[in-house]
Amino acid sequence: MSGLVLTGVRAAYGEQEVLRGIDLTVPAGELLVVLGPSGSGKSTLLRVVAGLEPVTAGSIHLAGRDVTRLRPGRRNVSMVFQSYALFPHLSVRDNIMFGLRARGARAAAARRQAERAAATAGCAGYLDRRPAELSGGERQRVALARALAREPSAYLLDEPLSNLDAELRVQTRDELKALHARVGQTMLHVTHDQTEALLLGDRVAVLRAGLVEQVGTPADIWSTPATLAVARFVGSPAMNVLAETSPLAVATLPAGAAEGCQVGIRPDAVQLVPRGVDGLVSRVDVAGADAYVHVLIGADDVVARTTTQQRPAPGERVRVRVDLGEVHLFDAGTGARVSR
Repeated sequence: MSGLVLTGVRAAYGEQEVLRGIDLTVPAGELLVVLGPSGSGKSTLLRVVAGLEPVTAGSIHLAGRDVTRLRPGRRNVSMVFQSYALFPHLSVRDNIMFGLRARGARAAAARRQAERAAATAGCAGYLDRRPAELSGGERQRVALARALAREPSAYLLDEPLSNLDAELRVQTRDELKALHARVGQTMLHVTHDQTEALLLGDRVAVLRAGLVEQVGTPADIWSTPATLAVARFVGSPAMNVLAETSPLAVATLPAGAAEGCQVGIRPDAVQLVPRGVDGLVSRVDVAGADAYVHVLIGADDVVARTTTQQRPAPGERVRVRVDLGEVHLFDAGTGARVSR
């Protein structure tokens, strides 16, 4: 099986073009996470793959078949929605069986398949309950089991963790990753949550304004962002972006090295040291063991990461330093990464 391949895919709502030429390949068995802000086209991308929205140009191939013009029921995909989309009047077992029965499976066969899927998804213990009797995490497992029961060529997951509280989101994310390892099928998962994307995906595709900015492993996306947009979106707090003439950039880079560029430095790479570039602490944000120190250096607000125990107080003067190897350069006009 050859996985999922999108070539030059465009889609529009009226006059507004939402997908503007998507080229994306998901090898068979890969879990690819599509990451992007609201309005970037993530859900539309899933819907055109599922056949719920038409494309205006381009092609979609799944498992070696051109499915671009096929109806949803003929594409052999299963979709997991943010809202779970469970029938409240049906038991968990009947919810999982519903799609199988609708496609003509006999009751006994559908029951066996549903129970296998429930065991895989971790919801076999409450097959006779109704959705109203379940927690959010349990409902999500049922939605996953329903998708698994069909045994499709690809699973499409539309922000399936976003309705869960923080603790349950972490637990369900880990379960989903383990589930993918067991099932070994192609999965396309969309989210706006960068932590979820980096921890869950075999690879990550960053989408912005209907275009793919970068596709790579989580490590690639973090350490070598292909564009300034990716660099700014991935990371919390966001990457510091400085002009080539800023005092910290001038002190860090050789003369002329950043000509025509914007300089990106992650907060982790900004060190508070005894000797370095002078600045004034304007604010300190404490997040558990970490503290994010905002330092005014000239006109720049530079964020440095340190420990809560070592944090300076607002109003203190500090000195900062950046390792040259931790600096990212981006073309000031195009935003594309510049190799040094």
